[in-house]
Amino acid sequence: MNLLVVKANNRPVSEGVSSKMYETFMESIKDAKNLNVSVYDVFEEDMPYIGQELFDAGKKLQIGEELSEYEQRLITAKQKAKDVFATADTVVFIFPLWNLNVPARLHTFVDYIDEAGYTFKYAADGSPVYLMPEKEIVLINSRGGDYSSPQMQPMEHAVNYMRSIFAGMFGMQVTDEVIIEGHNARPHEAEEIIAKGLTKVEEVAEKVMYQHA
Repeated sequence: MNLLVVKANNRPVSEGVSSKMYETFMESIKDAKNLNVSVYDVFEEDMPYIGQELFDAGKKLQIGEELSEYEQRLITAKQKAKDVFATADTVVFIFPLWNLNVPARLHTFVDYIDEAGYTFKYAADGSPVYLMPEKEIVLINSRGGDYSSPQMQPMEHAVNYMRSIFAGMFGMQVTDEVIIEGHNARPHEAEEIIAKGLTKVEEVAEKVMYQHA
């Protein structure tokens, strides 16, 4: 099975909880013989933001006109993200909640693959047609506050966003979610909260390894 791990936190393990979750997940799968593992680190990749340059590049490509340096970087980065995503059977996203949202670079990865004709298309009546419904998605997230309560859930735009994109817009199956939350809001419980969450990461890693063995 082809497994893609999208790493979206560049904080050191000593400071970033989702960085700990990444290290725990990778350590748990390191001996898996049935997995072909690729890692896409959004903080290590060259990832220009999408803007008018993308539309200009598309027009230039259609008529065979030379791209600017920025346009070529953008097209190359977008194609790389599409290629690594396309070959994966299961994609594990490991990311924090920053300012109520996903890190900007993770959002850019989603922007790269959110493309009509690639992950979805439109039917004649305008309804979406899913082009990769067989892909399995795992969401692993950390957030320092408590966002599970009814009053806080609407403010959470990280897991909610990722679920809406991959399950809702792309029609993929979100098979597992692991969320560590509240360790900053309740520092006296932080060690226990994080430990329990990392155990759940190990359990999900084991599930990923053996469900396709």
